[in-house]
Amino acid sequence: MMKKIYRVKKQSEIDAIFKKRQYAASSAFVVNYINESSDPHFRFAISIGKKYGNAVNRNLIKRQIRAIIHKYKDQIKPVTFVIVVKPSANTLSFTEIEANIIKILEKAKLMEKTK
Repeated sequence: MMKKIYRVKKQSEIDAIFKKRQYAASSAFVVNYINESSDPHFRFAISIGKKYGNAVNRNLIKRQIRAIIHKYKDQIKPVTFVIVVKPSANTLSFTEIEANIIKILEKAKLMEKTK
């Protein structure tokens, strides 16, 4: 399970990321990030709109994304980022979500390349 120190919770911090953001996008996800981080580790938030589906579906994909981030946490650089989930992501399987997230984090240079 991900520790809470890795989470961005305050709305003001999330707004700051969207204001100063750099981003990388795919058909299912957008990663907005800022490179300034006072922490020795990364911090992240997940944003998902109601168009995605009902609460059960939204919570499922959030748990899946947290599990993926947890799995690769040693390779992620110390930045602050927000993963925005697009409605088109609800057709993807867990392995497709994982591949998508890894690809987008590497594209944004937030993660060392995986083998």
